[in-house]
Amino acid sequence: MSTTARRPFYLDCDTGIDDSLAIAFLYSRPDIELRGIGTVSGNTSAAQGARNSLDLIALLGDRSTPVAVGAHDFLETGFHGGAPHVHGDNGIGGVTLPPSGREPVAQDAAELLLSLARQHAGELELLAVGPLTNLALALRRDPELPALVKRVTIMGGAALVPGNVTPAAEANIWGDPEAAAAVFAASWPLTVVGLDVTMAHRIGEPERQRLLEGGPAARAIGAMLDHYYDFYAEGVLPSRGAVLHDPLAAAIATGAVTPELAPVVPAEVDTTDGPDRGRTLFDLRGRYRGYPEVAGAHVSVVLQADAPFASMLVEAVRAL
Repeated sequence: MSTTARRPFYLDCDTGIDDSLAIAFLYSRPDIELRGIGTVSGNTSAAQGARNSLDLIALLGDRSTPVAVGAHDFLETGFHGGAPHVHGDNGIGGVTLPPSGREPVAQDAAELLLSLARQHAGELELLAVGPLTNLALALRRDPELPALVKRVTIMGGAALVPGNVTPAAEANIWGDPEAAAAVFAASWPLTVVGLDVTMAHRIGEPERQRLLEGGPAARAIGAMLDHYYDFYAEGVLPSRGAVLHDPLAAAIATGAVTPELAPVVPAEVDTTDGPDRGRTLFDLRGRYRGYPEVAGAHVSVVLQADAPFASMLVEAVRAL
């Protein structure tokens, strides 16, 4: 049993630009203790994500939190090469961070997660904002993991809106549907923060300028956003800016943002090879009866989160 008053968190990420905002937001929370970071291939390779994470947290003043490289390839398919058109060749918009001088720990991300879950049994909270390969590997190694974890929050999926990689699938779930299916099926309390809410929370040029007026980490992230905005300007958003996918998931995981509507429903992931591959299927048939309790359901899908978030995020990061 941990004696710390701060809530222990494990972050699993594919450290790109919005991941960097999420990391900075976690460091802004005095009630959160980030006990470990694992990286997975997604926006960039797992190895590059670890490098980005180590250098960013050093810029935030942290030279001790362990960072572990996780899965390079997905459970049943190879890594697709990342999203340089979205996040830049290095995952962080081509920005060069000061080298931290640290290297990833020897254990892989799944093993780091398992060791932290055992150390903080019943207390550890998981936040995953990339493909879910590392979590699925940890479940394979220790099927009792859900009993050790307090809650899991992921950024991924889409319930009532289209996907952003295919008409059906959101990027993190589409990256490794088999892993996502395993995570959804596990018996832990799971909160899904998907495109239904993240697409409504955006950051624009005035907010980027505010970041550029902040401390070293805020300025670095502000510089990263320039590349991110270029992608969103290509037919995604009507004005220069970006969507706050990963930071919103971090805000909901920490309690900084409370969803207005997040029913607990049966849910699964389509792992077929057809056009619905990677689709998240939530049983929302209780919608017209006020979402009554469903026996055995453990997946909370966030459908509405209206609290203004961009300004809160920017001011939190600027203060670091």
